[in-house]
Amino acid sequence: MAAMLDHVNVVTHDLDGTAAFYASVLELDRRDGPSPLRPDKVQWLHDASGRAVIHLVLPEVVADIVRPALPGDRTGAIHHVAFDCTGYPAMIARLEALGLGWETNDLPSIGLRQLFVGAPDGVLLELNFRAA
Repeated sequence: MAAMLDHVNVVTHDLDGTAAFYASVLELDRRDGPSPLRPDKVQWLHDASGRAVIHLVLPEVVADIVRPALPGDRTGAIHHVAFDCTGYPAMIARLEALGLGWETNDLPSIGLRQLFVGAPDGVLLELNFRAA
């Protein structure tokens, strides 16, 4: 059996603002979730291949699923969510244009540059740029 990450589900109080953040920073395509999910309560963000990699939901959507979850300053046991990215200088320019702060971490021994940026829902994003 092989496993790979399918998607991340993020609980937010601000569906529109959070969807706009992820769409802008990660250049994802915002779409309504499938029926019977209501678009005013659930939005999915798709990567360039059409895969829904981020599911955004209002708190009442997950209220009865396994455990309660609320947006906030911490993401529980999850410290961050990482994405493989391309275009390091373009990402810096995008973050600057959006007025977002970030932190960097470079690991030259493995050819990796990283940017860390906080999402409005309290999730820490790790944006990874690998040497070609």
